[in-house]
Amino acid sequence: MNLLTYTRLGFGAAAAILLTNLVSCTKTATDTPAPTELSSFDLIQQKILTPSCATSGCHLSDKDITYIQHGLVLAEGVAYQNMVGVDPKNADAKTDGLKRIKAFASLESLLYHKLAGTAASHHSGKQYGNPMPLGGTILPDGQVEFVRRWIEAGAPKTGTVADAALLDDKTVTVVTYDPLPVPASGTGYQMAVPLFEIQPNFERELFTRRTVGNTQDIYVNRYETKMRSGSHHFVAYDFQNRNILPNLNDIRDLRNPDKSLNLFTAFSMSNHVYFAGSQAQYQDYVFPAGTALLVPAGASFDLNSHFVNKTSTVMKGEAQVNFYTVDKSTVQHVVQTLNLSNTSLNLPGNTRTTMTKSFTFDKPRQVLTLTSHIHKMGEKFVIKIKGGTRDGEVVYTSTDWEHPDIITFKTPISLNKGEGLTSEITYNNTSSKTINFGLTSEDEMGIIFGYFYE
Repeated sequence: MNLLTYTRLGFGAAAAILLTNLVSCTKTATDTPAPTELSSFDLIQQKILTPSCATSGCHLSDKDITYIQHGLVLAEGVAYQNMVGVDPKNADAKTDGLKRIKAFASLESLLYHKLAGTAASHHSGKQYGNPMPLGGTILPDGQVEFVRRWIEAGAPKTGTVADAALLDDKTVTVVTYDPLPVPASGTGYQMAVPLFEIQPNFERELFTRRTVGNTQDIYVNRYETKMRSGSHHFVAYDFQNRNILPNLNDIRDLRNPDKSLNLFTAFSMSNHVYFAGSQAQYQDYVFPAGTALLVPAGASFDLNSHFVNKTSTVMKGEAQVNFYTVDKSTVQHVVQTLNLSNTSLNLPGNTRTTMTKSFTFDKPRQVLTLTSHIHKMGEKFVIKIKGGTRDGEVVYTSTDWEHPDIITFKTPISLNKGEGLTSEITYNNTSSKTINFGLTSEDEMGIIFGYFYE
């Protein structure tokens, strides 16, 4: 535009054109809207849930092998709606009024306890499951605090309510493990798997036969178990044939360092009879009044501890069990253990299969407690009564392979001679290979455990 044109337009119009041209000349191809700041929940998804939780085989989708156990998907796009205000699957947490995430209340939010490492001991006698990620690297303090502040601020889906600088804090505080205290003299006995190491990216399952320490028969009406974080289970086994026993105090690994099966240890497991145990990091089990387990004088049990280490560093494991005694005069019924196993498992690859087996008894029994044992392909474990007027009645159902329910009946299940129990187990073999009954976590099992008296 020349000077004559500016003159004809007049000063005001010319000035407006000049200003417009000036503004347009200062714009460049790199001018874009300022990026939207990530919300606090978006940061939690990006920094915590996706890398630490929503990994293959854990909380990525409802197709994961552990989904039937926890029922929780934490993938981007669905994690928020699956957690905030939602009841937990864990029975103890639900009974205590917790939510997976309860807005404005971190101590009533199961997620916080899982990440903070307090899940196993929040309430005396209660078990909220193992700390997370199981067998993985402990979250830095800053990440846990960021989650806590977000929850206390109402757990909003949008908006910034927690200091993002916390996510840069890499300090990790390891929760101190306090072993079970030994029962006072005259009240009980403790057995323990001493401190041991689990190598990086390794599952270590070991056995060690230990003596109870009782010089005379004792009656046990309560037991406590406790394990370090990263544990899968802890079981005390009795023996079918006490003339064939492993050496005392030896540590017998189920897997060799190259992860192959130790056949000698596997063979010794065929002599086992379940006595007591738990798949929870802490458990306090009390028998009904008037019933107790009999532990013969000089008894020994095979203590079985199983830990999973998914980290790149060495992890420590240990476990204890306390047996608390009562006077014989208070015992009306001596409790025995159920150990009913279906070993005829044939599970084709990429197939959902239901396996059924019935067990009948040659004399009347009063079933006091039922629980189950399956591995990770197990989706649902149902126990039904076999025979009699209650034939086919479902008395037990569990969909949690890792932490199965333990049901104690206020009125024992009364079974006559010739009646019994049926196990009906649904497996979902998501692998491409056929899976059979076996002793490792890559095989499967289907066992009814429990207690009864005659």
